[in-house]
Amino acid sequence: MKIGSLDLGSRAILAPMAEVTDAPFRQICRENGAGLTFTQMISAKGVVENAFDTLRVLAFNRSEKPIGIQLLGRDADYIEKAVQEIKTLKPDLIDLNCGCSVSNVCKYGLGAAILDDPLLLGKLVKTLVKAAEGIPVSIKIRLGRNRQKINVLENARIIEDNGASFITIHARTRSDSYMDNPLWEWIAKVKQTVAIPVVGNGSLFNEVDCFKMIQETGCDSVFLARGALGNPFIFKRLSTLLETGLLQESESVDEVAKVALHHLDLLIKDSGEDQGVKKSRKHLIWYFRSFNGVHSLIEKIFSLNDRSSLEDFICSHVENIKNDSYPKENFEEINKKFSERVLFWIIDSKLKEEDKQ
Repeated sequence: MKIGSLDLGSRAILAPMAEVTDAPFRQICRENGAGLTFTQMISAKGVVENAFDTLRVLAFNRSEKPIGIQLLGRDADYIEKAVQEIKTLKPDLIDLNCGCSVSNVCKYGLGAAILDDPLLLGKLVKTLVKAAEGIPVSIKIRLGRNRQKINVLENARIIEDNGASFITIHARTRSDSYMDNPLWEWIAKVKQTVAIPVVGNGSLFNEVDCFKMIQETGCDSVFLARGALGNPFIFKRLSTLLETGLLQESESVDEVAKVALHHLDLLIKDSGEDQGVKKSRKHLIWYFRSFNGVHSLIEKIFSLNDRSSLEDFICSHVENIKNDSYPKENFEEINKKFSERVLFWIIDSKLKEEDKQ
């Protein structure tokens, strides 16, 4: 997909995710074919007030380009001032999040709550575009407040009219849960309504999902969030499917382990051994969730606190998988839990604790 003079060379974009899209994960996804990555979402107010946690997640290396920064805010003055600071970092894209439906965000009038006020939306987009001074601007939105109040076409026109370079549509409403099926047909309607590129988002867990969305809606690219967790291979696999029409065989456990251990190495280099090991645990569970033995991995991995023991355990786990040493997993149930909550093992842990009481 092309955004002005920026050619992403791919139709798959890594979405910003809190506590996930740090530099190591972004690098892993870039190495596996992501056309564009994002830092974690940041508060415009936090940028202006130099909040440490905001500035920490805002940092990126020049080698990561092209890279985007996603802002959260509803005050035009804060957005303008935040962009003045962000421009010094020279990102390739600045996005405004008008799609987050989390209650602790929407209750402050942020994220998807902005969609209820088209005039405010237009003002924010115009302010952002003017302040960005040529850096492409994108806006992420949902379909509307609920399925009885879908105003995505009106908002898409406003976004285009106020100068945004492209728009990302999460094909759910603010009130929908992740268990509700996304309404992809609205992405197609937006594509027919505006001339700027349209990026589709919503329940894309594998390259077949992405391919179907592109074919059914005509969207220019796809925005991958949960589908990339433990599965950075999705970017290359989608490119192959689009180019050849052929599906690749699933990665072997050795291929998955190689990338997983590379990810661990990057995390330790970025955060030190103690924090790197702790951050790696959820990623390692995601990497191996499609193989037998994932519950054995979950039971053991949180007791491992150093690099050596964790690497030894992963190597042993891989051999057990290859030797068919684990009982068969119910992958339909695991995938269902993952689609409802990416940290699916936390539910199991709580249930286990309750059983002990």
